[in-house]
Amino acid sequence: MAGGLVALLDDVALLAKTAAASVDDIGAAAGRASAKAAGVVVDDTAVTPQYVHGLAAERELPIIRRIAKGSLRNKLLIILPAILLLSQFLPSLLTPILMIGGAYLSYEGAEKVWHKLRPHHDAHAEGGEEKAPDEDTIVSGAVRTDFILSAEIMVISLNEVVDQGFWSRAVILVVVALAITVLVYGVVGVIVKMDDVGLSLAERPSKGVASFGRGLVKGMPKLLTALTVIGTAAMLWVGGHILLVGTDDLGWHGLYSVVHHLEEAAHEATGALGGLVGWLVNTFASALIGLVVGALVVLVMSLTVHRRKAAPASEAGSH
Repeated sequence: MAGGLVALLDDVALLAKTAAASVDDIGAAAGRASAKAAGVVVDDTAVTPQYVHGLAAERELPIIRRIAKGSLRNKLLIILPAILLLSQFLPSLLTPILMIGGAYLSYEGAEKVWHKLRPHHDAHAEGGEEKAPDEDTIVSGAVRTDFILSAEIMVISLNEVVDQGFWSRAVILVVVALAITVLVYGVVGVIVKMDDVGLSLAERPSKGVASFGRGLVKGMPKLLTALTVIGTAAMLWVGGHILLVGTDDLGWHGLYSVVHHLEEAAHEATGALGGLVGWLVNTFASALIGLVVGALVVLVMSLTVHRRKAAPASEAGSH
């Protein structure tokens, strides 16, 4: 009887160890998948605060909460089932779909660079003030934009765990979806309330606390600007790297071979710093590829879609 009990306890301990190892594996895989999607996550974090800019302070967090719920629905109810089925039955389509996403990221990054460099007039300044959209319009617009970014995050994450079993993939991607949504919108919530916290601290009698509060208020625009720059660079890097690796996976080895050769040469030439310098070379090359591809897409869009949209507007303005 005692021997049977000991054997049972040993079995329970073994099952517990196996379960713990599985949890560790899932956590590690989710971490790797999330890291690969970091560029899109940064951009998502940089974009979202713009939707609540200028709104009443008490409505900022409720709107962000609604956007976060919409983002989670996007990931769990639409994107996740679609990419899991795709990875199970048509895995050969993952690389082309991922490359389409990489081209879109490159286009988004290049378009931001273009708008930064190109002098343009504010259409609202010339046409007078426009009525602010209501909260439902703000939330629906933000959730639509988030859908594209969330799809990229989930496909990039899937590509990192595609060798796992179906249910392992599903669990890992659910963890990624939850973790990234909490991270992005938690950080966004902190960012949008930073100026309110700063104003509150600035009114405190303590000079040190008040000075810190004023610093928060002054630092808010700089933080948003830095996030935008980092997000743009990250989109070009991630988009370009997806395209670079995708071409190699599809059998077009030339471009990848050139970048890999440059990375290895930089690694060997810089001694102890070789790992860092090699990574920087690969990163710069990926970002450059992203910028070139993105610029080409911007040019095509400007000559086609944007021109067609601008034509009716100009005709309406002439009347």
